This record gives sequence, C-alpha cells and structure tokens, in this order.
Amino acid sequence: MDIRQLTPRYSVSPQISPEDLPAIKAAGFVRVICNRPDAENPPEWQAAAMSKAAHASGLEFVDIPLTHQTMNEQNIAAQNAAAEGADGPVLAYCASGTRCTVIWSLARAAEGMPVDEILQTAAKASYDLSGLRPRLEQG
Repeated sequence: MDIRQLTPRYSVSPQISPEDLPAIKAAGFVRVICNRPDAENPPEWQAAAMSKAAHASGLEFVDIPLTHQTMNEQNIAAQNAAAEGADGPVLAYCASGTRCTVIWSLARAAEGMPVDEILQTAAKASYDLSGLRPRLEQG
C-alpha cells in the first residue's frame, strides 16, 4: 500500500487489494472510496468484491468510478459528500491515486481554496497537478 495524506481526513492511494483492508482499518480509516471503474480491474478487485471485503473489515465502502470524462459536477459533489460525510478519515483509491487527488482538487477549487494551495497540497503527496491549473482557476 502507498497511502498518501492530502488532509487529516482525506488520503489517496494507488490500487489496493482486499487483503489490504484490515490494515487500512487498523490505520484508522472509516471509509474507503473506490474511484476506479470495474472495467480497469480483474474481478477480485472490482467494486463488489472490494465492498464485501471492506465491510468484512469494518469499513464503509463507496463506489464512485471516475474517468477523465466523468470529472463532472455530479461526481465532484458525490465524492465530496462521501469524504466529508464520513465519521473519520477516508481513503480514496484508483489506479495511481491521481484521479482521487484530481477530484479532491476540483472540489476544493469550487469551494474557493486558493489554487496554489491546492497544487502544493497535491505536490506534497507526490501528485503534480500543475496541468490542471486552468480548470482549477475556473473554480
């Protein structure tokens, strides 16, 4: 696992496996958000299998599959609600963690967080979102 913290309540990761979920729970996370579409994964990593394993580990599980084309207002709001509505820290994952970081960034920009601060936060987690600056500046 390669968990990267963006905020005290929101971390991101590249793909996790069902076997990682007990350690994720032990690390203090209460909810896992899957941002990876099932078409990108073998059956054992698809949302249904991951949800079952998450629940067995005592974690909440939310499936919000994202592609660059589906980074829309509806999914930004859904991701933000899933993250903000948790009773503790949330781990979002996709193939590399980038989509999870991008959607977090878009939500922060919509809330008015300064773009430089968003980009610096992402960079501290080793995600270079500088190419996203024009979209972030639109809010």
